[in-house]
Amino acid sequence: MTNQLSLAGKPVSPPVVLAPMAGITNLPFRKLCREQGAGIYVCEMITTVALTERNPKTMRLIEFDPDEETRSLQLYGVDPEGVRKAVRMVVEEDLADHVDLNFGCPVPKVTRRGGGSALPWKRRLFRDIVTAAVDTAAERGIPVTVKMRKGIDDDHLTYLEAGEIAQDAGVAWVALHGRTAAERYSGTADWEAIAALKERLDVPVLGNGDVWEADDALRMAAETACDGVVVGRGCLGRPWLFGDLEAAFSGRETRLMPSLGEVANVMLRHAQLLVEWIAGAESYEARRNIAAEEHGCREFRKHVAWYLKGFPVGGELRRSLAMVASLNELEDLLGKLDAAAPFPESTIGKPRGRTNSPGKVSLPEGWLDDRDDRTVPEGAEIDSSGG
Repeated sequence: MTNQLSLAGKPVSPPVVLAPMAGITNLPFRKLCREQGAGIYVCEMITTVALTERNPKTMRLIEFDPDEETRSLQLYGVDPEGVRKAVRMVVEEDLADHVDLNFGCPVPKVTRRGGGSALPWKRRLFRDIVTAAVDTAAERGIPVTVKMRKGIDDDHLTYLEAGEIAQDAGVAWVALHGRTAAERYSGTADWEAIAALKERLDVPVLGNGDVWEADDALRMAAETACDGVVVGRGCLGRPWLFGDLEAAFSGRETRLMPSLGEVANVMLRHAQLLVEWIAGAESYEARRNIAAEEHGCREFRKHVAWYLKGFPVGGELRRSLAMVASLNELEDLLGKLDAAAPFPESTIGKPRGRTNSPGKVSLPEGWLDDRDDRTVPEGAEIDSSGG
């Protein structure tokens, strides 16, 4: 890592970016992570159609906390004009300070429409989309970045050419997940591909894939010469990873190993933030809003298994926590945990979140036939953001 990563002229220190994750990287989770360490924290994926149509859920997802210095918004779109329209809305209504373009999603409902990690195969369409975003965002000096995968599969790699196209279009950086769409979240990320892209491009290159610990980030930087790291699944149930990353990039060897009691405090804080956000309140008074409290606790349930991974917690208590319906109930159940239980070292460096097997990528009919076809696939746009 040779140069200081920056965005819109501001240093990004540590050079760490939270990857957008559907149903995860909402305002409360970003706030929780920012309380642990600095970096760039990107909201959930926002579709251009849902944004320009002012879909209520989407307008909620693009809310940022007042103390978010860099409001980072990730856009998904497959129509250059639709992307241009969405970015113009961001510019004119001052909705964000940074726009990231999604070309990395491997989910079938996205790739079968020609979006996400399938789109860079259509190099001219890819260029049109990135150029539309960059040129429109430039009107207010908003930097545009791209996040992508190596390609559709090993026979249809696109990352080197796509990186050059994005660079020529004027992006601020290119982030690469070292897997193809076909690999999904299986196996081991190919860091050599990140190194190859870094060698090819002049703009900063960020690496993504298999950063489970702060020391993984340092190793990725050393092995690939990347300018920064993008962290996704590694922080699930471990927002303090961003504190470790800040320490690591500052040359400190301190790593957090919270006891179960300390983890329980973070869990309660996370649930409280969710309830407050859903209630639209700024204080703990949101607890009095029963509907918001139930909704917030339901949103929190998915995080329970990640927080408790490896800790000695009985099955019945785990199940009860995963069905929690109120903050009082959550506090009572967390009080039954063995607060002194040490952090399970057996989980260090191990994958978190989704893992699956490789599979054939769903694509629009004839998608691979002509790489220079600029035609936007019919029915390609998605009208809902997030998951």
